[in-house]
Amino acid sequence: MSVHRRSPLSGAHALARALVLTAAATTVLGMATGGPAQAAPGGPDGPADRKDVKAQVEQLYDEAEQASERFNAAQEAQQQLQHETGTLQQQVAVAQDELNQLRGDLATVAGAEYRGGGMAQTVQLMLATDPEGYLATARTLDQAAERQSETLREVVARQRRLDQRRTEATAKLAELEQTRRALAESKQQIQQRLAKAQRLLNSLGEAERARMAAQDAREAEQRATRGTDRLDLGTAPPASERGAAALAAAVKMIGSPYVYGSTGPRAFDCSGLMYWSWRQAGVTLPRTSQAQASAGRRVSLSDARPGDLVIFYRDMHHVGMYAGGGVIVHAPYPGAKVRYESVNAMPVAGVIRL
Repeated sequence: MSVHRRSPLSGAHALARALVLTAAATTVLGMATGGPAQAAPGGPDGPADRKDVKAQVEQLYDEAEQASERFNAAQEAQQQLQHETGTLQQQVAVAQDELNQLRGDLATVAGAEYRGGGMAQTVQLMLATDPEGYLATARTLDQAAERQSETLREVVARQRRLDQRRTEATAKLAELEQTRRALAESKQQIQQRLAKAQRLLNSLGEAERARMAAQDAREAEQRATRGTDRLDLGTAPPASERGAAALAAAVKMIGSPYVYGSTGPRAFDCSGLMYWSWRQAGVTLPRTSQAQASAGRRVSLSDARPGDLVIFYRDMHHVGMYAGGGVIVHAPYPGAKVRYESVNAMPVAGVIRL
């Protein structure tokens, strides 16, 4: 198959590598299930139907990808929450130390006043368990020295801020625990669907699995080339220099395997490929396809330029990068490597220009 393009981002060799799938889609699945795929004996009604298995496996991969994007979002939230929680806990510790220092200064003054003639109202005010309430009711503030009264006010203000930080830290810790549970649940969903897909693949013989992989490669080629023998990416210029750099990075990764939760440089999931490619252009994207859908401004599909992000499906759980000529480069699903694909292969939810 030849590749026709009148812009710098051509490459027959890259496309050829992109359209070759791993035999029987077993490598990643074997890792997920803890061992290599083995063909199961045929049932009494004969071997499993390849078309039916293919449809079910594709559905399971789609569900696993949705769970994977939830996993990625939870993982990103966990990292952010851990940072925020650590910052709050550090602020609490510093505030407590400062408050202790102020209270120590007040205790020194109180001791001096006591030794000098008894417990005056000023001292009672300083040592009150509820200084804020005492200040609200007592009318003896003018009896204290100005510096002491300022210190009291500072104690009250710092205590209030300390209590607020502790409340925030407690809430963040609860949110972090909830995020960890969501993370574990999403991971379990991914593993369950991959295991079920593996069992379905195992119901086919080795030759059938190889034929299914070859068929998928042919169909991907036909979608990308519109049934011709060449890939035409057109002549539309990239939306920006960074978009061109990001696309060049993504195309360079054609042939890399799909692995859930991966952001490169050797393996990717769909949003991980976008994240890694744009990082090479000096831009840090959000981690998930749903968040990437809000990372720039929306343009119409008819106005798409090389480097734009193309978000797919109503729930936006898949993303690719527009390469020109109605073609994207993306990481499809387990067993399929990073490759070119027709933009019409999946329902488009939006096009994002960064």
